[in-house]
Amino acid sequence: MRTIITMNLSHYSVLRDILLAKPGAAEAYPFGPDTLVPKVGGKMFGLLYEEEGIARISLKCDPEHGELLRATHPSIIPGYHLNKRHWITIIVDGSIPDDLMRDLIDESYDLVVKGLPRAVRNELIG
Repeated sequence: MRTIITMNLSHYSVLRDILLAKPGAAEAYPFGPDTLVPKVGGKMFGLLYEEEGIARISLKCDPEHGELLRATHPSIIPGYHLNKRHWITIIVDGSIPDDLMRDLIDESYDLVVKGLPRAVRNELIG
């Protein structure tokens, strides 16, 4: 049975933990104390914040995949204050299954790591 990530504040913490558990992930707050920006190799792979008590997570995404996601999930919108072609924002309202949320976090991380210099990628691998 799948569980659903809902808008509860405790789920903000779960998402934060998932983002920061990625190899080489670092926590940053360049936009103020309320917006977590997880980075790998100095590059952001997400943003996590709350708006009106509802968690929102922005993730890098393949443009075609992002279009499909936005067309099929009302809670997935173009990246808020980001390049709308390469980023999505998910309103964490309970409509996105955990496995999809984890897949999208993985995709964002992987896209950013793929663009890092080889030496940095090799460090992350171990």
